[in-house]
Amino acid sequence: MVFEAYNHVTIPAFIYGTAWKREATARLVQTAVSLGFRAIDTANQLLHYHEALVGEALGSLEKEGFPREMLFVQTKFTPVFGQDDRIPYDPRADLSTQVAQSFARSLVHLRTDYVDSYLLHGPYAREGLSQSDWEVWRALEAIYREGRARMIGVSNVTAGQLRELCEQATIRPMVVQNRCYAARGWDQAVREICRQYGVIYQGFSLLTANREVLHDETVQALARRLQATPQQIVFRLALQLEILPLTGTTSERHMQEDLAVLNHFELSSDEVKRLETRFTL
Repeated sequence: MVFEAYNHVTIPAFIYGTAWKREATARLVQTAVSLGFRAIDTANQLLHYHEALVGEALGSLEKEGFPREMLFVQTKFTPVFGQDDRIPYDPRADLSTQVAQSFARSLVHLRTDYVDSYLLHGPYAREGLSQSDWEVWRALEAIYREGRARMIGVSNVTAGQLRELCEQATIRPMVVQNRCYAARGWDQAVREICRQYGVIYQGFSLLTANREVLHDETVQALARRLQATPQQIVFRLALQLEILPLTGTTSERHMQEDLAVLNHFELSSDEVKRLETRFTL
């Protein structure tokens, strides 16, 4: 199962996220790929990620029979406000230069000459898009035109910001990655825009942002009937809502359970409709 954007680039239907893995990053990436994950998410942001250790894992995996072209690698440009004191570019430089420097370092970290997806980690403005957002987006468009990123996109974006970007950008995003809250209809407003413009929606924190869902009586009953875990019900719901899920589990058993969702069972259309709106505030 894959997700396809409007530019016809595809992403495998489950992404392994590497945030907060620290020194265990390389080991966990190797484990995830050996168990069946083919897409890896990271960022050039030492506050939460260790991108160079993802690259170390990719180097080891190459030797183990997993060539670079077999794997989908996604990373991000993180603005200064999202960094700690270990900024991977010159913060005094103009934004286009910051993006160029950060991207160049990402390629070195990841031991590659291209990435499959490159995201702006989050807009500079809380509402709408600022001049800074547009300057960074033009820099991402240039990287895409040069063929050094097969997709470009944005994370942590509002529906209004995404619509503005899709309507006004020379090259509209192919990917959105958001924290996905059940209380907001699983980010329904953003997902609708993604559907309209052929953008792949990636959902993160599907479990940690929705702990109450795991204890919901309907979810629990479905899990019993389908011989699944509540976590698997959430991931299966996501897939059927056209949400490409990220998981950051450090457990081998949970990695296997997550991947089993791709083929283990399906929810009925009525069950999907009920769970899509059941938790909306």
